[in-house]
Amino acid sequence: MNYSYQDRGLSGRKLYVAVAIWIALVIVGGLCTWYGWFGPGEGGGQQVTEITPTTEVATPTVAPTPVPPTETPAVRPTIPPVEEEFGYGIAINGIGGVDRIDYWMGQVESLGLGWVKQQVRWGYFEGNPGQMDWSGYDAVVDAANRQGIKVLLSVVDAPQWSRKYFDDNPEVAPPDDLTLLADFLGRMVERYQGRIHAIEVWNEQNLDREWDTAEGVNAERYVEMLRLAYQAIKSRDPNIIVISGALSPVGATATDPNNPERIIYMDDFDYFDRMIEAGFLNYCDCVGAHHNGINMPPDVAWDEGYDDPTAQFRGPFDNPNHSWSFKSTLWGYHERIQAAGSEKPLCVTEFGWASAEGFDGYPPGFEFALDNTLREQAEWDVQAFQLMRQWGFVRLAFLWNLNYSQLGNGPQDPNAPYALIDFQGIARPAFGAIGAMEKP
Repeated sequence: MNYSYQDRGLSGRKLYVAVAIWIALVIVGGLCTWYGWFGPGEGGGQQVTEITPTTEVATPTVAPTPVPPTETPAVRPTIPPVEEEFGYGIAINGIGGVDRIDYWMGQVESLGLGWVKQQVRWGYFEGNPGQMDWSGYDAVVDAANRQGIKVLLSVVDAPQWSRKYFDDNPEVAPPDDLTLLADFLGRMVERYQGRIHAIEVWNEQNLDREWDTAEGVNAERYVEMLRLAYQAIKSRDPNIIVISGALSPVGATATDPNNPERIIYMDDFDYFDRMIEAGFLNYCDCVGAHHNGINMPPDVAWDEGYDDPTAQFRGPFDNPNHSWSFKSTLWGYHERIQAAGSEKPLCVTEFGWASAEGFDGYPPGFEFALDNTLREQAEWDVQAFQLMRQWGFVRLAFLWNLNYSQLGNGPQDPNAPYALIDFQGIARPAFGAIGAMEKP
């Protein structure tokens, strides 16, 4: 769901893929993930001042103090088996506010969360082959390790020099030669040996906004890329959790009006089935999943007849299908994995509920954010964490997001309504609720 850096506080993902197709296309998860990858930088090194975890709104304070560099920590031991540990995490934009990265990691620690997710936009930072600017990611990884927080890096967006197809609206795409991504991931693992703990291979590849190739979205091609990536990662660090790219919950499939053979987005359950047939469960430790709960509670299935007569956004109620429901989507993936004879867990790398309460405006297409109060956001974020742990088939869960509202993009930023901290730097009620939540 994320957007971008500089205007990429997730900028590139303009809501073009099927927000107009109201029949059940839940593309919101993808939207936020794209616009929020990168945001304008912030100034001033900061020292963490902990936010007290209460259900009341708290105000993070920032005391400027540069943080000296530290030595690289030793390699961590093998991560415990899936059944022994449930990981609580949150997505941050550390690159857009790298000068405050220790402050943001301090807020993660004060929430009691043991994991952070940082997205890696490969194409933005390697403009020429072999000339990767790692500096921002170095800062994020170092800051997380200083706080004892585990790191998930989610990698997308091949550089333009690695691909030939560009249409009138160029978007994110894989490299033409899939071994180039494997090589990049190998370099990344070698650079951060023992200091990163999970890698997500791509993002929402069932949308051509994330897989903008001449042939359109292609599950089999993705699985081949995942296979090469898995081998490159595991050959260098077998302890890293390899997560398959999370799909966008989309309850429909559509083709390019100018080329009916080219699929521009695919129902996530159908795409998931094709990945299974292509053998993707052999090339991951954990199955990536996304769901940004629209305006339905996390414990409600799509076919339970739930309705909110006051809702401005009517999609889940007037055009019900699995893609609107957090519960139905995650259970649908789990049941498919079981039917394939596997017990691979899910890693939910984005989830959360948007609320525009208290904001002067909202992102286009995000009317559902007007339906969710700040109290509901807090309750549903907590309930979703609790449900995922209780269900027993989720290994890691990352709330979307901590701080995208701080990147200077204003109320039109699709990531801002999900953030735990508002535009003024004040913690929203969900911050206190997550901090106070028991984390067994």
